[in-house]
Amino acid sequence: MRTVDGRVAGRRGQETRQKLLDCLSEMLSSSPYRDVKVIDVARRAGTSPATFYQYFPDVEGAVLELAETMAAESGSLTELVRGRSWSGRAGWQTAQELVDGFLEFWRHNDAILRVVDLGAAEGEKRFSKIRLKVLNAVETSLAEAVSELQAKGRIDKDVNPGAIAGSLVAMLAAVASHQKGFSSWGVKQAEIKPNLALLLHLGVTGRKPTK
Repeated sequence: MRTVDGRVAGRRGQETRQKLLDCLSEMLSSSPYRDVKVIDVARRAGTSPATFYQYFPDVEGAVLELAETMAAESGSLTELVRGRSWSGRAGWQTAQELVDGFLEFWRHNDAILRVVDLGAAEGEKRFSKIRLKVLNAVETSLAEAVSELQAKGRIDKDVNPGAIAGSLVAMLAAVASHQKGFSSWGVKQAEIKPNLALLLHLGVTGRKPTK
């Protein structure tokens, strides 16, 4: 772990750095990204702006650190798809567990994901790269699953696995980022998961699930 000027941070330095990141993460949960200032993060962490600048060039640099950590953790989503069966009741279970895991991941990282989405929408390549890494954790494995079913003759040969997988992941991300908004449409939170799992199963297999 190094400081901005290249020095190796000691144990206390690492603890201070992590505390700054933790405080920033908390602030992003309750404040708009553009309103978060270095002095506010430092004050919340019980230190000074000068100390903040020892570890990060600016707020965006610290946010990118949080985003990189989050993206690394997204690898766990791959395990919800890779090597899983999409046949019979097992297929329905796979769809449900993927939806559950994806929505939970999004809820847990909601604050930083909102910033990543904003940066990506504004054309910031670093944020776009992180967003792709998160979504690719699922898209690649889903595309492989569709290809396997296609090879077994269970899906039409004209179907493009990448297009199907990409569309399904885009759907998951859109629903995940809008979970709180469903109530305004009269949809209860408990109704989102099974219906999203149904659409996912239909998208991957082209068939209704066996429950």
